[in-house]
Amino acid sequence: MTQRKTIRVAEYIAKCPKEARINLAKIRSAIRAAAPGATERTDYFNWPGYSYPGFDYDGMFAWFSFKKPHIRLHVRPPVIQNHRKELAGYATTKAIVSFPMDKPLRIPLVKKLVKASIKVMKDRTK
Repeated sequence: MTQRKTIRVAEYIAKCPKEARINLAKIRSAIRAAAPGATERTDYFNWPGYSYPGFDYDGMFAWFSFKKPHIRLHVRPPVIQNHRKELAGYATTKAIVSFPMDKPLRIPLVKKLVKASIKVMKDRTK
């Protein structure tokens, strides 16, 4: 990870409302724990994103963002569909799960979804 890219992610979090920053920092830590050695960057819609070189879509497999009143995790399709039961009760799209800010962030679930997104990315190149 380059120092500049890490600073940009910290700047993204710092620009968000105070009440969102703790959960944004938690989701960042969860992604980094689930994807050791991934490149952290902010070049896709200026959202914090994570990639491994050598894969399609520039190796991108996860992003996070804030859109009041949610902390959003963006992953590759079909991760959301494949984890539909675990995500019951959360607002989802084809590639986004929205975690309400007023509820605890489910870190084990975040890590599981990130690992699943990495697997989808790697399986596409086989």
